[in-house]
Amino acid sequence: MTTLTHATPTSSAFRILIGETARDLFPGYFALVMATGVVSIACHLLGLRLIAQPLVGIAWTAYLVLWGLTLARLVLFPRRIVEDLSNHQRAPGFFTVVASTCVLGTQTSVVTGAQGVAAWLWYFGLGLWFVVMYAFFTAVMIRARKPTLAAGINGVWLIAAVATQSIVVLRGTLGAAVPPPEVQFICLAFFMIGCMLYLAIIPLIFYRLTFVRLSALDFGPPYWINMGAVAISTLAGSILLLRSPTWPLLADFVPFLRGFTLFFWAAATWWIPLLFALTLWRYLVRREPLRYEPTLWGMVFPLGMYTTGTLQLSRALDLPFLTVVPGVFIHLAVLAWGLTFLGLLGRIGGTLLRACRRR
Repeated sequence: MTTLTHATPTSSAFRILIGETARDLFPGYFALVMATGVVSIACHLLGLRLIAQPLVGIAWTAYLVLWGLTLARLVLFPRRIVEDLSNHQRAPGFFTVVASTCVLGTQTSVVTGAQGVAAWLWYFGLGLWFVVMYAFFTAVMIRARKPTLAAGINGVWLIAAVATQSIVVLRGTLGAAVPPPEVQFICLAFFMIGCMLYLAIIPLIFYRLTFVRLSALDFGPPYWINMGAVAISTLAGSILLLRSPTWPLLADFVPFLRGFTLFFWAAATWWIPLLFALTLWRYLVRREPLRYEPTLWGMVFPLGMYTTGTLQLSRALDLPFLTVVPGVFIHLAVLAWGLTFLGLLGRIGGTLLRACRRR
């Protein structure tokens, strides 16, 4: 029997693929987990469990793979992470690590009922929030050379608000037991912090879109987070309203929560036609090629989140006529997820093929 003393071409190609992927990993790639998780949740709530269940496995696989690549990058290419953390365009993507952890926890809780695992993910996400939040804002604030507003701001910045609200959403879905007052207070405070972050960042983005020249390359999928951030704020507010009968600390804040939650849903709804128009302008008028890019997950996530947020808002405010909206948007969300996932598989296959050829 011949003993194999050398790695096979396939295994060598995989090592090349993993090394290059870890080195160049986009910090916001965890949006893949966010998009998969929220589409799964929306499908589950709307009775499409044959779609929701497999997406749990895909989300967990993607989450663990991305963490493996992130840890490899931290060990092998630490300078790349430091450079990304002080880059105004790429650094906000680190917030997807927090948001994906909490969205995955919510998906695990809602779709599979694994409350214990989801609870651990909440604590992990809460810890990550403190690390990423203050590392990011400290890094960009002390940076010596800062970009112009046009070059530095985009929709990815709003994932800071998404990550914050995802903490609220996950904790609000963890079982029927009433949490201690401290946890209720944390959820209420995080909801308000998420609102603050959105209201602080969105004027800069709106100014950039309306008063600075916009090219086809400038308007990318991350701008859909303009809508996604208020959609998850709608979901967080709705969950707090649904919990208010059993969470005593929320009782005095119900009028505020009702008004602010509806405000955010209206804002999310306002963004949708405009974002569709700008997307058509980019790909049809400016003829920008439609190809797979990691930032596309930042467009899938808002579609799924708007679906889920609207459904929960209809329950929280007892507005059954709103259920028509998620019944339509779930099809858009599933279609967008499917097409983007096929693009991801094509990208992985193409990269592996090139690695085999180089070897």
